[in-house]
Amino acid sequence: MTDSGEREEVVVGIDPARDWRLPLAWAVDEAGRRRLGLRLVVAVPPQHDTQHVDDTPRSIALHQAASEALGAAAAWSRDRHPEVELVVHLVEGFPAPEIARLSRHARMIVLGSRHLSRTSEFLSAGSLVVPVSAQAQCPVVVVGEAEHVTQQPSCLVVGIDGSESSKAALAVAFEEADLRGAKLRAVSVRQPPLFLPHDEEAAIQWQRRMLSETTAGWSQEYPDVVLTHEVLTGHPVEELAGAAEHALAVVVGRRGKGGYTGMRLGSVVHGLLHRAHCPVITVPVR
Repeated sequence: MTDSGEREEVVVGIDPARDWRLPLAWAVDEAGRRRLGLRLVVAVPPQHDTQHVDDTPRSIALHQAASEALGAAAAWSRDRHPEVELVVHLVEGFPAPEIARLSRHARMIVLGSRHLSRTSEFLSAGSLVVPVSAQAQCPVVVVGEAEHVTQQPSCLVVGIDGSESSKAALAVAFEEADLRGAKLRAVSVRQPPLFLPHDEEAAIQWQRRMLSETTAGWSQEYPDVVLTHEVLTGHPVEELAGAAEHALAVVVGRRGKGGYTGMRLGSVVHGLLHRAHCPVITVPVR
């Protein structure tokens, strides 16, 4: 990863209203593997218009809950990985933009998932997953369920379509697989056209060549990582989620920087955040 020397910490968002242990476990384990610091963050939204309603008691309660959550999370992290250097950070502001801002100097952002519907994800004031995943300048890990560590050998899945964003995802996927001693499955999904005539075999061969060309050279850089190529046919979200059913994580690239939040994220990434039963790592193009 580029400029990694300037990015010396993993940032994890702590939600005082939810069980934060699952994303925190992922984050502190990752910080331990990478020998990085860990920053625990709670963002407290600003008070409402106080000309008509005194919001002070609510603000005090929010700050107290945030401080208690940070203290409990810090103690829990130290018990799990005493060697990881911790920073606790209570931020004044709306959670999504504040955490996205921290991504400029982070190696990775880790968030929990509330498994909201798509409508609720966009309308919820406390929603973090979509806006942070779309705007962050470093990889974002969304941990909705625990890693599948019981299946051996363990593996990660990376979605490849030949784009620059999928190449960025491949770089992170190799790095993660190497750190964990896991296999890596590079998956390309072909979605056949509904009406146009097509040569099935030629299309599959093109996908295989694209996979081979995109992954060429990485095995030399990471000789201990066992890499496999797979071309699947169907809907990209369903096929990638199925391929990652028992994976440690699925790694995908983010579409870009322009457009609305959902457009930046891309439909496949957005779908995986709601469909995948393993952590989802979203990678921006640097």
